[in-house]
Amino acid sequence: MPDIAAGRIWQRYHDRTPRSAEAYQRALRSLAGGTTRQAGHWLPHPLTLVRGQGATVWDLDGHSYLDIINNYTSLVHGHAYPPVTAAIEAQARLGTAWSANCVPQVELAELLCERVRSVAALRFTNSGTESANLALLIAREVTGRDKVLMARFGYHGSVHEFELGHFGREGPMTRLGTYGDATSFEAVLSAHGKEIAAVFLEPVMGSGGIVAATREFLEQVQDAAHRAGALFVLDEVVSLRLGRGGLQGLLGFEPDLTMMGKLIGGGLPVGAVGGKREFMQVFDPPEPRVYHTGTFAGNPLTMAAGLVSVRELTAERIETMDALTTRLQQGLHAAARVAGVPLSTNRVGSLLQLFFSEVPPPFLAGRADLALMGRFHLAALNHGLLLAPRGMVALSTVLTPELVDEAVERAAAAMRDVATELSTPPRA
Repeated sequence: MPDIAAGRIWQRYHDRTPRSAEAYQRALRSLAGGTTRQAGHWLPHPLTLVRGQGATVWDLDGHSYLDIINNYTSLVHGHAYPPVTAAIEAQARLGTAWSANCVPQVELAELLCERVRSVAALRFTNSGTESANLALLIAREVTGRDKVLMARFGYHGSVHEFELGHFGREGPMTRLGTYGDATSFEAVLSAHGKEIAAVFLEPVMGSGGIVAATREFLEQVQDAAHRAGALFVLDEVVSLRLGRGGLQGLLGFEPDLTMMGKLIGGGLPVGAVGGKREFMQVFDPPEPRVYHTGTFAGNPLTMAAGLVSVRELTAERIETMDALTTRLQQGLHAAARVAGVPLSTNRVGSLLQLFFSEVPPPFLAGRADLALMGRFHLAALNHGLLLAPRGMVALSTVLTPELVDEAVERAAAAMRDVATELSTPPRA
């Protein structure tokens, strides 16, 4: 992005974060690409954060940022949430991991089964990616098939079969349909149904741009999957925060299997797969049909943190987050009009996606506003506002109306910087 690199916004960011720049150069010597997660990388260098408290994080240079992405939805109660940190500290004194069950593991499983109506039993993993892999293993065992059908540009983690689909490509084990178009899935299932173990869908495409599915679309695809003898897996890793029983609870929809993650770990690594007993019994002793283990799966530290995180996410708090996200969305649109920059948004509950275009593109892969988005992201950081480089926002329960208004003010300042840079001739 040479046009961004030549601008004042880029230069100001570079100049105000020298210690993060030094930390990045150090990281490049030992971390491949200078990072361990692509979502936390941007140019000219990512921030190195040293502390988080509530809705605020601090970087190596001592700058504070109002956090409105919250580790891509996992920190639903913000940073260092006292009830969660207390649970972690108490459990750490007792031990962090052992090769046997722990009480919080069972308690969290019971709570999730009570909340998510389609889940009679579940297994914990260490990440959302692992939950996708485990769900696929279950489906392959149940159906005796190998292939997966998913939405083009959908995201189900860093397993090869799903990564292909995320980038819009089919492969030997991956077939694709068009999100929101049930007939495209029906066509694939009609042609290849005998090879497909499961259909995977998100009720809200997170990395696809906060694009929501309808109940009718999900039901039509699930019916087609069942007619073909395939399972239907709903990926609620991101969307579980949208309702007490996930988005499926709000839609009145029951999949065969459900993937979970993010908030159910209280900020620690976690994933889970749950579903009907007829499918989850593949793990039953004495001779389980699917072998699943993991040194840290269901570890006491994560389970203790996740138990508090889920308990504290009440229907009332979800409703408040939704209302504050609407307030933020409206404020950002008003700020964009004043600054004279185009802005469109997708919103589902407490999830929001920004586009610097007159209308949202169907999917992020087709967006044409990358240069504007890149400028705004750095400008927002210059004004102490942290959101995803792609423009995604996920609020937390610790945000207040006053903090949301502050976020709007910082975003408005960033938009003015973008407008000024666009109207200023480039330097010689």
